Amino acid sequence: MITEGERAGVITARWVHAMTTIVPPPSSVPYPPVEPEVVAVHFPDTQKLGLDELAAVSRTMSPGMVLAAYRRGIFPWPVNTRVIPWVCPRERAVYRLDEPDSFSRSLRKVVARGTFTVTFDRAFEQVIEACATYRDGGTWITPAVFRTYIELHQLGWAHSVEVWSEDGRLAGGLYGLAIGQAFAGESMFHRCPDASKVAFVHLVQHLRARGFTMLDAQVATDHLRSLGCTVIPRTTFLTQLEQAQRETARF
Repeated sequence: MITEGERAGVITARWVHAMTTIVPPPSSVPYPPVEPEVVAVHFPDTQKLGLDELAAVSRTMSPGMVLAAYRRGIFPWPVNTRVIPWVCPRERAVYRLDEPDSFSRSLRKVVARGTFTVTFDRAFEQVIEACATYRDGGTWITPAVFRTYIELHQLGWAHSVEVWSEDGRLAGGLYGLAIGQAFAGESMFHRCPDASKVAFVHLVQHLRARGFTMLDAQVATDHLRSLGCTVIPRTTFLTQLEQAQRETARF
């Protein structure tokens, strides 16, 4: 979404003041992303799902399957380690990158204080592991999901936002998938208050700066609504997704 150092560098300027946080060095993420091995899998036409939200079921998953699904507006949502449902909700949560931000005053103050250091693609594996651990009510990030998205990161498709505390600990973050000018947020976590919210604010600003036109938040939750995400019909989402995938943007 520039040189490798700039892409993965620490965010500065008005977002974060200088501090002594120790963060990992920049990682090597290929661009353009590398297409994974083609898989013989067929996902249905999501424009014809009607009232259904379940598009497919599988016992395995791979980077090729994930990309094929996302290009149709479908994402995996495992409920256990034995079966993987692939879904396309009738209503899709999105954050409008073409509209003014609606972040709360209190969140803007947290960001402006610069308590945290924010980086991109510096600790993808740590972020996804934390997303699988620091969640109330369990997680859908099974070992298969963990392995597949790490491979997608190594291929240049999956990316992370890291939020570091002043003592150098990973305080929060999120990860997702970038295809064309669309970014699909997968999961977020926090170990310190507001850390995941700070990650989301920086993600929004980063996507705008890099030329992305869509931020797919998948399923609406109270937390996402509090950050300004709204819900649109599936048909509207699929039309916008198709448009966003016609052009490229570098995360």
